[in-house]
Amino acid sequence: MPAIDVAGEFETIRRLLRPLAHPEWARGLADDVAVLPSRPGHDLVLTKDAIVEGVHFLPEDPLDTVAQKLLRVNLSDLAAKGAEPFGYLLACHWSERCGWPEREAFVAGLRRDQAIFDIALLGGDTVKTPGPASFSATLMGWAPSASTVSRAGARPGDLVFVTGTIGDGWLGLQALQDKLTLEPERMDALTAAYRTPMPRLEFAPVVRGLATASADVSDGLLADAGHIAEAGRVRLEIDLEVLPLSAAAQAWMDSRVDPQGALELLATGGDDYEIVLTAPAGAENALRREADRRHLRLTRIGRVAEGKGLAVRYLGQEIKPTRSGWTHD
Repeated sequence: MPAIDVAGEFETIRRLLRPLAHPEWARGLADDVAVLPSRPGHDLVLTKDAIVEGVHFLPEDPLDTVAQKLLRVNLSDLAAKGAEPFGYLLACHWSERCGWPEREAFVAGLRRDQAIFDIALLGGDTVKTPGPASFSATLMGWAPSASTVSRAGARPGDLVFVTGTIGDGWLGLQALQDKLTLEPERMDALTAAYRTPMPRLEFAPVVRGLATASADVSDGLLADAGHIAEAGRVRLEIDLEVLPLSAAAQAWMDSRVDPQGALELLATGGDDYEIVLTAPAGAENALRREADRRHLRLTRIGRVAEGKGLAVRYLGQEIKPTRSGWTHD
């Protein structure tokens, strides 16, 4: 019997799922959201992500934080598109360990984030499974008509920016797996970044008004920058040495003997849920003013050039990272 060719995540989308997509609203399945004409003057923006025990969260993670992470990874997609969320559909696949107290904890996490982000549950389904627990949510938001930013708008001459800091999600996972030792307050900050990342919804109007392309940083900064390059058929050049780091990540970096290799790990680990975006050079001052108004860190990390693909530089020299980020192969 011939071997079965098991394609990776993105090949599965390209070869199998893209032919099923709506020719206009689904954006060719090349973005993080679908956009539908809706109420007068607005588009309905939808996104869906799933999280699976042992893949996206650890079996020992408290279920209230699992619920919060589920909502936040989806809210991050809406933020990167410039959309304002209002509601969600939920699917729960409870495992054998999910008794009534665990389900109550999960709902407590949902309730907490509904209040924080002003969203409401609109429907869904719950089932029981003998396998690991898994959950999915479909988040919905509004954006003014024809304003939803895609991955595909970057143009040569644009600059590349990222919000917040990079690498804390991956470091938080290392901490929870006992692969990392830092001061207790640093460890707490990193584990919180992994379990309950903060979507940059406050920056969504700025993205909508000034960005030419954007994506949320879920698979890893280099991978998601590469998605923008591929969608726009341009070349993104990223300077690794300017990667924005938190105090905890910098403390970890200070003990590394190979700074380039350490920065590659941070730039490819994923689970950051920041926004990587491109914008014209003339928009940089406005972007920085808006970020400062929101007390949000914004870092210029590269540029858009003629050509195709992703180029990664370290101290002026182009390098070849061993990986770009996370994929479900």
